[in-house]
Amino acid sequence: MPYAEGQTVLRRYVRDGRYTWVQPMRVVRDDAAGLLLWHPVGGEYARVVDADGNTQHELSLDLMRDPRLLRQPWLDYDILVLMPPDTAYSVWWFFADGKFAGWYVNLEAPYRRHDDGVDTVDQVLDVRVDPDLTWRWKDEDEFVALTGHPLYFDAATADAVRAVGRQVIALAERAEYPFDGTYVDFTPDPAWPVPRMPAGWDRPDARP
Repeated sequence: MPYAEGQTVLRRYVRDGRYTWVQPMRVVRDDAAGLLLWHPVGGEYARVVDADGNTQHELSLDLMRDPRLLRQPWLDYDILVLMPPDTAYSVWWFFADGKFAGWYVNLEAPYRRHDDGVDTVDQVLDVRVDPDLTWRWKDEDEFVALTGHPLYFDAATADAVRAVGRQVIALAERAEYPFDGTYVDFTPDPAWPVPRMPAGWDRPDARP
């Protein structure tokens, strides 16, 4: 059943049976084209950190000491996130003070729906696409270092992730949807309050 426009849902990343990222987001639309979500600066999210303040950018999850979800404010960019169905990526539109500032392609597993939100697996490698459609890989060194790690991805999966990235890059190079100007002038419903974490957001274990 589709989520309702204006509903708050949780977008979550899963690793090794636990949540590593939780972000409450406002539903813009939910239809055959995908799930479109909004999150402004000043909203909340949580990411996994360890007792020493390390994130997964510094340490793989298995090396973290007492990892936990840390609730914190969302900074820098308002984001519009499109999660196409049965697709191994999401596309983010960045807005700075209401002005479009580029796209971010998050390579991730196709999402799974629950009553309160969607779960996916972040695949570490990402792509930044500037407003002029120039692009660059992001976190490529981290992606290479984690290839073969049992909690992340083997070489074959890494090759498949990179191939998906190349497919999306090709869309950007041809200025095809979603890089054709769609949503670059998006403005949210002014009646929407900033999304906050609902009760129970911090459950430690991911749903199967």
